[in-house]
Amino acid sequence: MNKVILMGRLTKDPEVRYSQSDRPVAIARYTLAVNRRFKREGDPEADFINIVSLGRDGEFVEKYFKKGQLVSIVGRIQVRTYDDPQGNRKWFTEVLTEEVHFAESKSSFENRVAREPEASTQAPTSQSADGFVPIDESFDDELPF
Repeated sequence: MNKVILMGRLTKDPEVRYSQSDRPVAIARYTLAVNRRFKREGDPEADFINIVSLGRDGEFVEKYFKKGQLVSIVGRIQVRTYDDPQGNRKWFTEVLTEEVHFAESKSSFENRVAREPEASTQAPTSQSADGFVPIDESFDDELPF
């Protein structure tokens, strides 16, 4: 079984191109920064995973996904190979999406982006208009269930 479920933040706005066929298909490429649950001294805190969304998912990603947004994807790992101009074989691993989802509310994302330049360390305590309460992402304890 080849099934991947990831949640992370977009490292930049998705790059979208359309195929050169009779019925052009959207091809959205983007990278998710997925935090590691456990970190060792000197190891990176996140993995940067290449994602590809095709067709309707690609169009959705193009329209709604923005840099820094917390998103969730379901898909499968795809490994491709190619030969570079020097004749060396190169391997490329990416996740091809089957589902794409928002993992935070629009207002929460917009509020976080608006506060970013302040570099505030205080966690917000009020509930937003859409009913979501922002959580402190630095919380690292295990869940009780």
